[in-house]
Amino acid sequence: MKKKPQKQQDMDALRAELTKASNVFLTGYEKLTVAQDFALRKTVRGAGGNYKVVKNRIAERAAEGIGAGDLLKELKGMSSIAYTSGDPVALAKALTAYAKENPSFTFKAGMVQGRVVDVRGIMALATLPSKDELYAKLLYVIQAPAQRLVSAMNGVGRNLAVVVDQGIKENKFKS
Repeated sequence: MKKKPQKQQDMDALRAELTKASNVFLTGYEKLTVAQDFALRKTVRGAGGNYKVVKNRIAERAAEGIGAGDLLKELKGMSSIAYTSGDPVALAKALTAYAKENPSFTFKAGMVQGRVVDVRGIMALATLPSKDELYAKLLYVIQAPAQRLVSAMNGVGRNLAVVVDQGIKENKFKS
């Protein structure tokens, strides 16, 4: 059993990490084997996040007065958190895919960009395209008008060249 100073250190470390994280997913992990837990941690790291099993009271106290305070209030059962300050969609997708493979891993709630969301909100977030895909789509939309303008301008020159070429072939130009 941990003594009070060690619990305080754990709480301070968790508070520092939660302060940096803008996206937090509260999960339940009952009946996960060691191998499943290892795979979960690897999945979360691959998505750019961190994963911790937390004691409910320590998590609640660590989150008091910060953005995750509403999310981590009055926790019940075995709880763990996955958090990131990066792309919430990538983490939500990774956790959702893992939850489909391991039904004992469940979502309780989440906080995305400072706003608390329920399980349906997390599932909806997981269906969104990733940041890279959104950037690619945005760049395509921005570039499309410029590409069409260049094509139209090239078309005028190309059409003029075709007309001049046909005129030469038919000896329409006399010297």
